[in-house]
Parts: sequence; C-alpha cells; structure tokens
Amino acid sequence: MSVAKGLRRTLIGTVTSDKNDKTVSVVVTRRIQHPIYGKFVQRRKKYMAHDPDNSCRVGDVILLEECRPMSKMKRWTVKKILERAV
Repeated sequence: MSVAKGLRRTLIGTVTSDKNDKTVSVVVTRRIQHPIYGKFVQRRKKYMAHDPDNSCRVGDVILLEECRPMSKMKRWTVKKILERAV
C-alpha cells in the first residue's frame, strides 16, 4: 500500500531542538474536547523530522510532511518554514 505524493499527511508544529545534524525535534500541539467533561485540553506529541538544509532554528513554526522511514525515529520531513523565530 503506497501513498500518492499529494495525499501525504501534514502537521504544523514548533521546533524545540536543532542540535542533531539534518534533524529537528518538533512539538505538535492539538486541542481536543474531553469526552466526559467537555473541556478543551491540549495534547502534545514530539516528532523527529528530516531537515536536509539545516535551515530550521528553535522556535520556528514549520509544516511537516509524512515520508518514508529515514531512521529509527524519523518518519517526517520539513516541507516549509511558516514562521521564523524572533
């Protein structure tokens, strides 16, 4: 089962670490409604993403795209930098 190029999943997240070569650590925050109480709560998940140009810095908001497994942890690649850190 293969995924067509245009149908890959995308996520928006914030870079938390750029210490590794060609790899960034990204936190994706999403808001969900609690099933019983109805309150909106934030859920966070950390992803490792491939950054071939080492262009991302800590605090940047980036668009991630699903890709083939690059290593044990990396299954996402940086598609675009949406907002630069100040």
